[in-house]
Amino acid sequence: MQPTPQPNTLLDALLAEAGISNAGLATRVNQAGRARGLALRYEHTAVARWLKGQRPRGQVPDLICDVLAGRLRRPVTLDDIGLGVPGAALPAPGTPLSGFVDRATALWRSDEQGRGNVLGMQAVTGTPAVMPVWEWENPPEDADVSHEGRTRVSAADVSMLTAARAHYEQMYRKAGGMATRARIVGFLGTGTAPLLRGAYGDALGRRLHRAAGGLVAVAGICAYDSDAQGLAQRYFHQALRLAKASGDRGLGAYVVALLVNQSLFMGEYRQAVAFAEAALRSAGRDITPALAADLTAMQAKAYAHLGDAAAALACILRAEEEAERISPGSEPAETGYVQPGLVNVQVAEALLSLGELAAAHEHAAAAVGTPAHDRGRVHRLAMLCQIELRQGEPDRAARTAEEMTERARGMESRRLRDRLRLVREQLLASGGEEARRAADIVASALRVPL
Repeated sequence: MQPTPQPNTLLDALLAEAGISNAGLATRVNQAGRARGLALRYEHTAVARWLKGQRPRGQVPDLICDVLAGRLRRPVTLDDIGLGVPGAALPAPGTPLSGFVDRATALWRSDEQGRGNVLGMQAVTGTPAVMPVWEWENPPEDADVSHEGRTRVSAADVSMLTAARAHYEQMYRKAGGMATRARIVGFLGTGTAPLLRGAYGDALGRRLHRAAGGLVAVAGICAYDSDAQGLAQRYFHQALRLAKASGDRGLGAYVVALLVNQSLFMGEYRQAVAFAEAALRSAGRDITPALAADLTAMQAKAYAHLGDAAAALACILRAEEEAERISPGSEPAETGYVQPGLVNVQVAEALLSLGELAAAHEHAAAAVGTPAHDRGRVHRLAMLCQIELRQGEPDRAARTAEEMTERARGMESRRLRDRLRLVREQLLASGGEEARRAADIVASALRVPL
């Protein structure tokens, strides 16, 4: 059985960059063919088939490369247009930075257009999941990230990307990943891709790649929150490659922390432990107390799920020690999510998995008692509610669930919806009258479609 052709996102993105329509490419290919003595009569419908994944015959792929190279004023290879080896549309190990950017921007374009093959991507496991982290951690480094392009990039452009990351992060916290994803992906295509393709020297280029990496990481967070796990993983891998180009090991460790969190969600607990170790080891002195606290707290959760109580408790101790060293004014913007109380709720989850209910309740209550943005507070309340139900206190859990539901209003997030659904099921299972009333309130919120 023949595999289903996959849309050629690389060719699509290069046509958009070159400003060539389907009909325009067909005409130019016919003209280039005549110069080689070929009688070609392609029309826009043929180009549409190529974009859907059909491979052109004979010399046509080479002609497409020639046409695009002339228009873009740079060499264009078969791999660049997605007509080289199978799977060329995905980043390959050791891909040069310029080739990586072309593939990354092709994914952004396809995501913005809502293509089903992109939204339905499956998360990779095993070696394909590990390789991006290994490549970030190991040589070779990018010796020079300077680039020649049509538009000169300035320091103001880099500052704009940094401001955009902060803007979309706040939008995500207030409205959820589903509402924010389309906005940030659109900005990646219109505001970020042209800068990466622009003209800049090595020093400014590293700052540019750092700013772009931070933005792409937030796009990955929004995809994760929308339950597009394969797409989120691709964005995290892209952010990790951009972090490597920037030379900022701390940014790379932050991106790996996002992969650790996703690994926990997917039940890949040993991978979560290994990724966290890689981040802590490779970032070295660039690791901040906030990031170290989060990484070790997530390790504690992974060990708890694996049934290794001793390792989990050791990680909890280290996470608490690192949390005490956090100085908000000295942390980079990306680790701002490690707010007071975050480590408490992570520890509470680990302790709950270990069956240490009293200690878990103490940490969860401390987390809820600490100020946090609404999104973080929903997660903290959900954890406290689960613990209260496990302790046989349905009335207290009902009050906690009502506050959790109220805080979640206005957010479009599949991850939060999953938390609400789980809490509702646990409330109903408790059998208490107040718990049933709270479950009805949660059910009413769940009826609103995303």
